[in-house]
Amino acid sequence: MKRGNDIFYTNWGRIRAILGLRWGHIVFLLFAGLSLVGCDLIKMKANNAAGDAGREPAARANDSYLYKDELVGIIAPGTPAEDSTKLVEAYINSWIRKQLLIQEASRKIDINEAQVERKILDYRYSIIAYEYQTYYIKQHLDTAVSMEEIEKYYKANIDNFILKQNIVQGTFIKIPKNAPRTEKIKELIFSKQEKDENELKSYCLSFAVAYHISGSNWVVYDELVKNSPLAEIPNKIPFLKSNPYHETSDENFLYYLRVVQYRISDNISPLEFVKDDIRNIILNKRKVQLAKELEDEVYRYAMDQNEFEIYN
Repeated sequence: MKRGNDIFYTNWGRIRAILGLRWGHIVFLLFAGLSLVGCDLIKMKANNAAGDAGREPAARANDSYLYKDELVGIIAPGTPAEDSTKLVEAYINSWIRKQLLIQEASRKIDINEAQVERKILDYRYSIIAYEYQTYYIKQHLDTAVSMEEIEKYYKANIDNFILKQNIVQGTFIKIPKNAPRTEKIKELIFSKQEKDENELKSYCLSFAVAYHISGSNWVVYDELVKNSPLAEIPNKIPFLKSNPYHETSDENFLYYLRVVQYRISDNISPLEFVKDDIRNIILNKRKVQLAKELEDEVYRYAMDQNEFEIYN
């Protein structure tokens, strides 16, 4: 089966086998890809109303027509009538604007139609390929990432994990001045007994405007103390180094800060602070690898079956 320029196409049965798809899935994904193209690409050639007898126009821009049957699929099932009307009106208005701009461009500049058609074809192919790759990745992606993998990646790329902000492990509480029993807050903050920690959490739930109870989680210092006088301290690094505990107030609130650990910007980030980012990096690498494996396997099979040729 010789293809010439249409090297993109491969054996549909092989694709189905690789993807684990039924024909219904293939038809659906192909239709979805083409629908996306249809929503965004503008027809470069004018439609003549007389040449489309029986079709009811929805809009006209000079000699170009948008027909009502071309609006099918724009609105998702279950969309309220009022929202549907607004979406259709917005689509039609966008279509008119694009048509007028294209027509103006055609009058003012020379357009390489062949180049435009090639770009449209490339776009169409990209959408179809993306639909298949996305489905394949969802079916085959291993989302389990062990702590061992995360640690390995962290150590191998440690220079990529330089802190851009100061981070801390600690407790921060913002309490209205008229809250009860404020004199006991410091004692509860420093207590290592579980009952006192639970009492502090209960107290904060009842009275605190904002709070973060010390734990193993690292947080950005500026985020922790935002909307407090502590955020306005000009020299934060000396402050963190010399103030493991600090109390302050303003007109309406009392503020309590206990810093258990801190890391200064421009230093290596602790693993716990970046482990979620590393997990996402690893998963993204797996996705890229799966997409590449799919493309290579389809290509190799087509080559073995002599399903395409490149003509000199």
